[in-house]
Amino acid sequence: MYVIVDIQGQQFKVEQDQKLFVHRINADQGAEVEFEKVMLVDNDGAVTVGAPVVEGAKVVVEVLSHVKGDKVLIFKKKRRKGYRRLNGHRQQFSEVRVKEIIA
Repeated sequence: MYVIVDIQGQQFKVEQDQKLFVHRINADQGAEVEFEKVMLVDNDGAVTVGAPVVEGAKVVVEVLSHVKGDKVLIFKKKRRKGYRRLNGHRQQFSEVRVKEIIA
């Protein structure tokens, strides 16, 4: 059984006990969070597609940790003008584990 769920504007295909990285969630480590924007449910071949969401379906996840992603470098330059800018960014992520799928 798997579902496609919208978590903070991104769609993920999740299964039971799967770990994934999502954009940072405002919840403490070890807390449980529910997401109710389930767009598709596949229960062993029986597919239910929502319009836009499946009613009564939700995904319960547990927040394992908060981490930073890899550094992304942004470099700007204009040739022959002496203009160079280097900027870096590290995205904040939360590692979550799918505890339960209610569909």
